Amino acid sequence: MRAVNASTGTGPGSGPVRPALGPLLPAADIADVAEAFHRAAPSARRWDVESSIAWEVADAGRLTDGQASAVQFITLIEDHLPGYIGVYERAFPLDEDVDLETFIHNRELYHFTIRWGFEEDTHARALFRYQVASGLADPASLRRELAVEGRKPFELPHDHAVSLLAYALVQEKATQIYYQQLRAVVGDPVLADVLGYLARDEARHFAFLADVVERYLRLYGDAVVEPIREVVAQFRMPLADTIRGYWRWALRIADTARYDHTDAYGHLIRIVNHAVDARTDRVDELVRFVDACRSTTAGAPS
Repeated sequence: MRAVNASTGTGPGSGPVRPALGPLLPAADIADVAEAFHRAAPSARRWDVESSIAWEVADAGRLTDGQASAVQFITLIEDHLPGYIGVYERAFPLDEDVDLETFIHNRELYHFTIRWGFEEDTHARALFRYQVASGLADPASLRRELAVEGRKPFELPHDHAVSLLAYALVQEKATQIYYQQLRAVVGDPVLADVLGYLARDEARHFAFLADVVERYLRLYGDAVVEPIREVVAQFRMPLADTIRGYWRWALRIADTARYDHTDAYGHLIRIVNHAVDARTDRVDELVRFVDACRSTTAGAPS
């Protein structure tokens, strides 16, 4: 099915109202994956900003300049959550302008999106708290710094539902990998704890998205190959076009701990290989293309 068109609207930090194009997965499939996502985080394993971290011993003096810069960078990325949420609200709307079947699909997806948003906001709060508790920043100045970037709009150049989900898949896996690698080198054990919690959450987010994209490939095959291919062809990490000095900063954090978003492409290839039993020329071309885009040396976020 295809989401209905909606009129164009604007608002603070928002782009055009643009419901995602189909095909969409059956709502029952989205429900199954969302339920598995929630089961993967039982209450005994959850963490929170207020009680899970020993903030009183956080010490930015134990970080190198590059590590401190990486913390500042990822705080900006995580804190832009309202912009990211806005993309999904516009792509998968829950109002009377969509037909009933699309609404049912979008409502099931929302069970994931709202929990994902909560966890990502927790990441932003934890990184803010670390900067303040460790002496890296004072709260008033940091709030203003985050607001300067947070007011900027965020959009993705993708129209299809599977494109948006495949983009998130690559981004979540790339972020998880970076947090794990930064955690391995940081000098402050408190920051290492924070990054461990963040990486664990990102791994769960990736698992949800991997299951969804795999189901798209199984159900629709060649029909979703091109939307997935365009994600790889056009991929840029969030805020690459809005943060001033992004590329210099990105190179610096890549020097601090290896970061290359194409590290996530191998995971995408495995998803394609697992999903598609009867390979077609288009699927084979997608695998070759994704593999060709993988870097052989460390690179900057892009």
